Amino acid sequence: MNTSLNKLTKSIRYVIATSTAVAVTAISPVYAQQVKDDSADVEKIAVVGSRSAPRSVADSPVPIDIIGGDELGKSASTDMLDMLVSTVPSFTARAQPISDAATLIRPVNLRGLSSDSTLVLVNGKRRHRASVIAFQGGGINDGAQGPDISVIPSSALKQVEVLRDGAAAQYGSDAIAGVMNFVLKDDADGGSLSVKRGEYYEGDGATTTVEGNVGLPFTKDGYANLSFQLKNADATSRSVQRPDAANLIAQGNTAVGDPAQIWGNPEINDDISLFGNVGLDLGDDKKFYMFGNYSERDIIGGFYYRNPHNRGQVYSNDGGETLLVGDVGEAAGEERSCATVAIPKVTLADGTVVDGNVLDTAAYQQMAADPNCFSMNQIFPGGYTPAFGGNITDTSLVIGVEGELKSGFLSGALFDLSGSVGRSESSFNLTNTLNPSLGLDTPTEFDTGKYIQLEKMFNLDLSKQVDVDGIDSLNVAGGLEWREESFEIVAGEEASWKAGDYASQGFNIGSHGFKGFGPESQGTNTRRSVAAYVDVEAYITEDLLLGAAVRYEDFTTFGDTTNYKLTAQYSVTDELSLRASTSTGFRAPTVGQANVVNTQTSIVGGDLIQSFLAPPTDTLSAFYGGKELTPEDSQSFAIGAVYQSGDFFISADLYSITVDDRIAQSSQIDVNPDDYEELRTLGVQNPELISAVTYFANDFDTKTQGLDLVANYTHPIFESGDTKFSLAYNWNETEVEKFNPDTTSAGKVKLLEEGIPHHRATFTVSQSWDTVSAFIRVNYFGEYFAVHADDAEPGGWNEDAGSSATVDAEVSYFVTDQITLSAGASNLFDTEAQELPASSFAAVGGRFYENGPFDYNGGFYYVKAKYNF
Repeated sequence: MNTSLNKLTKSIRYVIATSTAVAVTAISPVYAQQVKDDSADVEKIAVVGSRSAPRSVADSPVPIDIIGGDELGKSASTDMLDMLVSTVPSFTARAQPISDAATLIRPVNLRGLSSDSTLVLVNGKRRHRASVIAFQGGGINDGAQGPDISVIPSSALKQVEVLRDGAAAQYGSDAIAGVMNFVLKDDADGGSLSVKRGEYYEGDGATTTVEGNVGLPFTKDGYANLSFQLKNADATSRSVQRPDAANLIAQGNTAVGDPAQIWGNPEINDDISLFGNVGLDLGDDKKFYMFGNYSERDIIGGFYYRNPHNRGQVYSNDGGETLLVGDVGEAAGEERSCATVAIPKVTLADGTVVDGNVLDTAAYQQMAADPNCFSMNQIFPGGYTPAFGGNITDTSLVIGVEGELKSGFLSGALFDLSGSVGRSESSFNLTNTLNPSLGLDTPTEFDTGKYIQLEKMFNLDLSKQVDVDGIDSLNVAGGLEWREESFEIVAGEEASWKAGDYASQGFNIGSHGFKGFGPESQGTNTRRSVAAYVDVEAYITEDLLLGAAVRYEDFTTFGDTTNYKLTAQYSVTDELSLRASTSTGFRAPTVGQANVVNTQTSIVGGDLIQSFLAPPTDTLSAFYGGKELTPEDSQSFAIGAVYQSGDFFISADLYSITVDDRIAQSSQIDVNPDDYEELRTLGVQNPELISAVTYFANDFDTKTQGLDLVANYTHPIFESGDTKFSLAYNWNETEVEKFNPDTTSAGKVKLLEEGIPHHRATFTVSQSWDTVSAFIRVNYFGEYFAVHADDAEPGGWNEDAGSSATVDAEVSYFVTDQITLSAGASNLFDTEAQELPASSFAAVGGRFYENGPFDYNGGFYYVKAKYNF
């Protein structure tokens, strides 16, 4: 700790000495716009923009989108992720139909980078990460661990600010792609209550959402703004019957479901989010503030179907030639007495050979009648599809004081002192499955354990205007930060991880589909960091703004890092300005990525593969190349222009982001039977039951280039009312410049480079009259590399998909000043997502590729009633 403090002290001296001659992009990590206090001639700090502000701030040296709370509400979805997708074209999020924990918390992308490369703030304060790690994240998000944005209801928001530029020098780790700041409402009166109901054109996925907000006085000098959202959503199914399941039914197996597995959105129950934002004027230009949330939801999703003839380590260990039969006597040390049960074969009229119904054979019936012998068919005779669920609980609290110092060297400076804590807990469960190694005594429902992410932070931010001859305005800001992050694994119930008496006979250990966390996996890992930053900004002339930021951060696990940012903006005319920035950045490996343990099931070439995700320094991982994680390093460059004249606004920004040593989950590395003995010697238990191993690694270097274009224009097209036109376009391409072929496959590289469209655009026309308003939005998605179940290898379930477009529309009627009725639809014309070839989607039970850029469920319509008071 003393070493860290010494480094911090040296860093503070260094950055202060360095920064006195240069300027900042943002005065404080909390804010990005200034307003003048004429009485004191000191620049006060205020939250960026307002609802009436343009979407991109014209006088900022870096691109910032301002999305008002009302604009966010112009979406069929009540999920914050989907709302942002429809308003920020470089922001993407996709549904995860069968993706383990990623089904519970969806990963997102900004500017084509992983979800944990975007820093998320609430009221300017760092938001804690979710406890869920995206083990199957569609390439770009493999292994990402970002915050859970979906818990934030639109009813709680004044606006969302999206800084589309690297900002690690200002805010610290994760701000490689940019920063998203969710600004909570702070009204002391008024409020709203709304009810929304909708469902997909297919007649499923019915969703009911109730939202509310109320502003209350907190004494005569403060406010208490409270918001809530309650949501329930039914599951969807875009399934087709698998041919193997259809054949079993045709052969007389009546226990097989139709469809055998559900491929679609998970069911969401009792999704409740509560947000509070409190402020109190303490007098003497000081203010107390406090905000936080409590959010909880239950989610149930699907897994892949387990065929009752050939699922390895459950029903058969020879590919479906014979059943896997357990012998009670052998488990007790006696000689084996159970006979082999062959699976019959049937030749159809066209010459195709298929499985017959093993349940009807005399050998199976004789085995099942023998109390000394058993097979898993006696529990699930038609096979089974595990249902994967979880309870997600998210809480946070931030308390602070801000104001102006009135005496001493820093007299006139603005300060912000705060402390925060955030916690995310994911409790996992599995139903309709079994632990085969326990034999017929296995339960079929399991609590498989928990992940808990806990973060604590203290911040001190200062800013002051400094008079310097020859400079119109110079503002210096600096601050200190202490942060602690821990990741805890809580063991599941014993039956979910126990190696039963029949493990030695080839039966799978643990709850099948998602093995519970055992005692060897449980525990808490913690990391602390301290940081210091200095920002300055100055108008060197009336038309030239220069800025700089320097930040030093020291971590207890991997050491320290120093990063910088330089910005410039030049006003060519009153309407046209040019801007540029360059910065370095970093993303520290999360404590979860360095220590998580998980058993997952994925599908490779049509076969279900059970792989073990272990820490990179674990014995098994290290045997196959795992090494301790190091931070990602980035370098960003951007140049842009802004033109604003009257009601017309346009901004264009080119950017380039290189990231070295990017962290991701490795490709699956087969556990070689020749290595079993050596692995046992090293302490790996039952290596023969592990098909493959994966771990997190600094696997590759990338370069991302792109263009953001934002344009707004207001011009009436009718005799009455107002008409607004909005265009937002993003071009984004990523090139993998270097990768480790031992842990990253060529298919994964292609998925990283082409898994999301290179071109994305939205064009919106909004019209309002006295009693009616409406909008129509066209969403364009360019070509992309479509994959199913992350199978990106040549010859797998993947193909190059073409471009597509969807249309959203909504009309609202203002019954009174307080009551508004709305009806609308997303994907109005029911544009279909990219379909798998017919020969493939039957094999996996689903119709569409998983990584499409828009909802594979099709059109969704809704009605909404809102009461303002």
